[in-house]
Amino acid sequence: MKYVLLCTALFLLCRFSFPSPIPAAQSTEDLKSIEVYLDKFFPSIYKSDSRTLEERIMEMQKFFHLTVTGKMDAETGKVMKQPRCGVPDVAQYRASPQVWTKKVLTYRINNYTPDLPKSRVEQIIRQALNVWSEVTPLTFQRTYGPADIEISFAYGAHGDYNPFDGRGGTLAHAYFPGRDIGGDAHFDESERWSESNREVNLFLVAAHEFGHSLGLEHSNVRGALMFPTYYYVNPNSFRLPLDDKQRIWRLYGKRK
Repeated sequence: MKYVLLCTALFLLCRFSFPSPIPAAQSTEDLKSIEVYLDKFFPSIYKSDSRTLEERIMEMQKFFHLTVTGKMDAETGKVMKQPRCGVPDVAQYRASPQVWTKKVLTYRINNYTPDLPKSRVEQIIRQALNVWSEVTPLTFQRTYGPADIEISFAYGAHGDYNPFDGRGGTLAHAYFPGRDIGGDAHFDESERWSESNREVNLFLVAAHEFGHSLGLEHSNVRGALMFPTYYYVNPNSFRLPLDDKQRIWRLYGKRK
């Protein structure tokens, strides 16, 4: 009898005193996909990363305003599977924000998606750039030569060591201001691009990516244009949220 009671006590002590392993029933493949997601969107800003997987999951959960447990639950898994921008969510180490030092920026459309007429792509790109020129002193001029912001549609690996992953997942990515690839915006041609609420709306993604082209990091404010995951808003009634305005004003000031 004493042996039975002792075994029961030890079981209860182990059951409630120690946390269970990070996803208790996750397969090796699932754990690998979690690590790939965290490596891409929540990388360490230091050369060595001593954080545990649980700590990295907690960082991701905190950013997305989820219940911070460090465990893979349904809510966390759902966010990881949402279509999103390919730029990391943690601020990369920079001595100072990367911004353009000129007020007139050029852009070039290198190719077109077959999902929309060329004229509509051109109009949507202008509309997405206007989102930022309406609230800052910046203006954008289209050119057919080398440009500050080069716009391209591409599949998979496309020459920038940042390959796309097919339909869903990463929709597009852009680079902060600078030379060469700086300012450029790339869109995954595996997606089905539209100008409505079908598949992926090109205007919403382009406006977001051009925020990166101007130097903005991701925002963790739900509803902000620079929030990393995709959600639909009617482009005809779109207004740049206050969080995005305040952050772009800190870089370039207000439009007079």
